Amino acid sequence: MADDGSFRVEPADVDRPAGVALAGFLRRRMPDRSWADIKRLIATGKVHVAGARELAPDRRLGAGVTVEVRMAAPRPRDERREVRIVFEDSNVVVIDKPSGVSSVPFLRGDTGTAMDLVREAWRRMGRPATTTPLHIVHRIDKDTSGLLVFAKTKRAELGLASQLRRHEMERVYLCVAHGRVVARTIESELVADRGDGIRGTARGEQVGRGKRAVTHVAPKETLHNATLCEVRLETGKTHQIRIHFAEAGHPLVGETVYVRDLRNGGGVELPCERLLLHAATLGFVHPVTGVKVSCVAEPPPDFTRAVEQLRRGR
Repeated sequence: MADDGSFRVEPADVDRPAGVALAGFLRRRMPDRSWADIKRLIATGKVHVAGARELAPDRRLGAGVTVEVRMAAPRPRDERREVRIVFEDSNVVVIDKPSGVSSVPFLRGDTGTAMDLVREAWRRMGRPATTTPLHIVHRIDKDTSGLLVFAKTKRAELGLASQLRRHEMERVYLCVAHGRVVARTIESELVADRGDGIRGTARGEQVGRGKRAVTHVAPKETLHNATLCEVRLETGKTHQIRIHFAEAGHPLVGETVYVRDLRNGGGVELPCERLLLHAATLGFVHPVTGVKVSCVAEPPPDFTRAVEQLRRGR
């Protein structure tokens, strides 16, 4: 089988106005390799287009482009399993968590959580990763991306937890919801089971037994059958944003749990590879220095890609 190689896209290779797909082009140029082999080469970072690594098998190529196969090229780091440290000092660390990563272990022995990824980031920086404690202050859903804070000292943990209880911590999210959303404040009592097996607003005899939840919603942009919204949390109950939007008739795009009402009502779900919910702003008073800390995290590429598709009506 051929190993390293350099191939130029000729005009005869371009069978569509948009260009020829990378995987299809390589399959024709490397007939000894199967489709699975070709896709594996691309996925593991062995293929470069115009000198840059390309990981998308459906990347369209125009005539004149050079495609190289470099078998010795290192496997790319999976940035989806890495965290970016946004703010850190001796008491506090704020990270930008990827979607698909749990904030903390759910069961004893769970690995791959945000706490683990913080320690991995420290190791990459050549810092000790096991001697510094990480105390849980709050959580964001596994499928939600964005800002998450951990305390590194007990004093910081108590101070941040106190701000959360008093609703003094600033938390702003971006989300995309089905349909046309209008500005409003949603307030309800949330319970672990609203009567049909999922979390939701207290009903009937449950009223008065739930936990107060307040969500402030501001639409930012009208998309195709959806709305990009900015959401400010006054309280921070489990799945609060997801529940409030779903019960208002506007489940988040990419929702897998709180979408039952939409389905039962005959609504059409917009397809999406992830839950479109991102913790964009986190602000608090530093629990030791008393200085205001404000952190911002832009939505990741998979979020912005989905928004752009909805702008185009796809």
